[in-house]
Amino acid sequence: MAGRLIVVSNRIPTGEGGAGGLIVALHDALAGTGGVWIGALPDAADVPGETLQALSEEPYSRLGYTLSQEEMENFYLGFSNSVLWPLCHRRPDLVELRLEYDASYRSVNRRVARLIAGLADPDDTIWVHDYHFFPLAAELRACGLHNRIGFFLHIPFPSLGDLSVLAQPEDFADWLAHYNLVGLQTQADVARALEMFRADPRAEFMMDGTVKFRDRITSVRSFPIGIDVESFQRDAAAEEERPLGREAPETYLIGVDRLDYSKGIPNRFLAFGRYLETRPHGERPCLLQIAPPSREKVQAYHDITRELEEIAGHLNGAFAELDWTPLRYIHRNVPRHRLARLFRGARGCLVTSYADGMNLVAKEYVAAQDPADPGVLILSRLAGAAEELSDALLVNPYDIDDIANAIEQALSMPLPERQRRHASCLAKVKANDAASWARAFLNVLSVVPGTLAWPGGIDQFADGELL
Repeated sequence: MAGRLIVVSNRIPTGEGGAGGLIVALHDALAGTGGVWIGALPDAADVPGETLQALSEEPYSRLGYTLSQEEMENFYLGFSNSVLWPLCHRRPDLVELRLEYDASYRSVNRRVARLIAGLADPDDTIWVHDYHFFPLAAELRACGLHNRIGFFLHIPFPSLGDLSVLAQPEDFADWLAHYNLVGLQTQADVARALEMFRADPRAEFMMDGTVKFRDRITSVRSFPIGIDVESFQRDAAAEEERPLGREAPETYLIGVDRLDYSKGIPNRFLAFGRYLETRPHGERPCLLQIAPPSREKVQAYHDITRELEEIAGHLNGAFAELDWTPLRYIHRNVPRHRLARLFRGARGCLVTSYADGMNLVAKEYVAAQDPADPGVLILSRLAGAAEELSDALLVNPYDIDDIANAIEQALSMPLPERQRRHASCLAKVKANDAASWARAFLNVLSVVPGTLAWPGGIDQFADGELL
């Protein structure tokens, strides 16, 4: 990579280092180029920020911009999380279209593009992250930038039918075509993206699999994201006091999800209740569900919170005993190092997403296990991780009986089978860790066509001659 790496995401890491997978994955790449990370500051202001605020210079620059309160309501909570998030997670019925949402989304992307254009050198590589910035490359091109620009979507790619819900659905393909490389989590996501381009009369497919869209060329590839495996394994194996304290249940299952309707938590609770109805005599496992709040100002999140509280209360009322609470529901954050210890002690982990870009909880659980006595991952086949972790117990997240049967199977599984399944999953988690994910994306971005157009027009190239 000749110049710097400029990373753009909705939020910017503000502390020293960080534990999140994205921060870990990009740290070395940014430090190696003297790169720049740009994102929104956590606190909104009365007016939008028109300059970038320097947060640190070492080992790479972190620059933040300010969103106004109106932009937090309309760009972030509005278009990003009340339109694009449900759209990408197969819930078009929850999409809330408003003119002010659309206008703010486009306006913020336009302003961020101007801020980037003011500091980017011609040989810098720009890597844009997630659904908040679908139009950013188009706005950067409008500012005159011909840099290589990559995009990675951390959530599922929307289906062609659901895209028609947008007020201007034709803009979506046009936005993506301004990127040199579009990275997605799974092969299924790539198939959906190519279906979108295939249905668009402005697009045609080249012999090498790239997409020609008007006068532009874009590549669409799968790059399954991973975790920092060694760091998580160290946390999981740390000698500390039992994370659930002295009153810890002998056997427990765990679920860890940001509170969201896409995670399938209500069906998980109901399936655990179904298992309890038919469990072997004397068995008293616990389900520990950690679900930190998110986007609390969006109505759909109020609804899911209320639903879970009702199911949890009913389930404990029906099955609890004086010395046993079957469901422990924690509606707040738990530190990452403590989560690792909780994962290690759990006999099973329930990931029951209705739609998920990848789901790193599944990979963290696998990494945290003791290979000599591992627990069992119960994984939705609709989560992106299911493409890699095929030796987990794959379930239909809409089928309560299927999940309940998987719980019974996990808790009764013989040790040799648990070890075999875990070894297979762990090998895949290690092979696609966070660092290899970042390297793979940037390596491909460095060789895809690097300019918006070529002298004489792109048609001078015969099919298959483009990288």
